[in-house]
Amino acid sequence: STLPVTVEQMAYHSACVARGRPRALLAADLPFLACATPERAIESAARLIQDGGAQVIKVEGGAPVLPAVRRLTDHGVAVCAHLGLLPQSVNRIGGYRFQGRDQASAAAIRQDALALQEAGASLLVLECVPAALASEICRSLAIPVIGIGAGNGCDGQVLVLHDMLGLNPGRPPSFSRDFLKGRGSVAEALAAYVAAVRDRSFPGPAETPY
Repeated sequence: STLPVTVEQMAYHSACVARGRPRALLAADLPFLACATPERAIESAARLIQDGGAQVIKVEGGAPVLPAVRRLTDHGVAVCAHLGLLPQSVNRIGGYRFQGRDQASAAAIRQDALALQEAGASLLVLECVPAALASEICRSLAIPVIGIGAGNGCDGQVLVLHDMLGLNPGRPPSFSRDFLKGRGSVAEALAAYVAAVRDRSFPGPAETPY
């Protein structure tokens, strides 16, 4: 669960990554309820940027977080929006389940995606939504769309590193692939993942349940 994570913990770990990265864009998540109000979002984002070295702030949710997204972007913060399966909302939605599978929820995700773009979001993560819905949203937006469990029609892909390397002690997510299997190093696995995303062979039919 991501729910116990605090702004202080995110800032610390973000700073660790910032010290080790050569040039990659660094995004940090606002923790649970850190954007409950625009004021709290500004304070939390400042910590992640100033103390953690983050360049992009990721915010989960749709309509309820629009005021916070507007305030952040008005103050020069690059925001990554996040729709579909929202890990910080698992208690409300009943677990880690695919979203947008019925007409009403799909329409809500479409509407939220457009609203977040209008509010100033610089990019969008779509997690665990049907591939057709993700492709449709990607075509309708001017900002980049990054998918995780959302088919190969998005502008880019993201995976949890441990899932990508087959280091999950339990059942792996249905949309992941073990890129370390049959390879001799983590570097080889990461290179294979990058190549598969670029040629759109990942995610394939086996990793696209909906």
